[in-house]
Amino acid sequence: MVLLRHELKRNRKVMLIWALSVGVLCGGCLLLFPSLEQSMAGMAEAYADMGAFSTALGMDKISVCTMEGFYATEIGLMFALGGAMFAAMTGASMVSKEEEGHTAEFLNTLPLGRGYIIGWKYGATVILILLFQGLCLLLIGLGFAGASQYPPMEGLLRYHGAQVLMQLEVGSLCFLMSVLSGRRQVGGALGFAMLLYLADLLARVLPKLEFLRYVTPFYFSNAADIFTSGETDAVKLFLSLGITAASAVSAAAVYHGRDLR
Repeated sequence: MVLLRHELKRNRKVMLIWALSVGVLCGGCLLLFPSLEQSMAGMAEAYADMGAFSTALGMDKISVCTMEGFYATEIGLMFALGGAMFAAMTGASMVSKEEEGHTAEFLNTLPLGRGYIIGWKYGATVILILLFQGLCLLLIGLGFAGASQYPPMEGLLRYHGAQVLMQLEVGSLCFLMSVLSGRRQVGGALGFAMLLYLADLLARVLPKLEFLRYVTPFYFSNAADIFTSGETDAVKLFLSLGITAASAVSAAAVYHGRDLR
């Protein structure tokens, strides 16, 4: 528990900066919706007929001139990318920073055990992701209140629930990356998150690459899909849970057996 408190205290400023940045950006854009609503009404049909661009962003499924569609196609994109990048950065630096900062030789001489260390560090990663999600959702809720318009609450909760799972998967994979590497691979982790988003776009646009929908967590957590269908793909959701669990177990097994620098 001491290690958990230490990690939360050490990472709280970064979490607050990311949460405030993403949350204020999303909430601020929602405040602009009432002034843009009428102008977008005339462009909604044009947006829906822009071919691959419309398919990639979900504008062919939902109208951008409604609060529901505006949130799904515009705000959802910003939130998903910001959340994935935060989760990737947090996971990628959680363990490797000890070796890079030459504190591993102190931490691992304490009577704690590697299982204790890796368990609490992974727990801190999960809690930081949940705190990020909660603070962003609060700021987004203030944006809805300021705009005096709200999307369907069920769709909103389903979307953010899927986003939690997506961020946990990305964070867990990058946590495994952190265990495997003796240095913080923050740049590689951020690039990995962007690569997963690119895989989602390719899976939606190119029929030959549809198999990528089972690779990227951005696919099952897409806002336009969730708001239009009212549900989340159960197969891809459980696949994401399996990848998250496998990454966490693999990280613990690797850390227990590897030689630390």
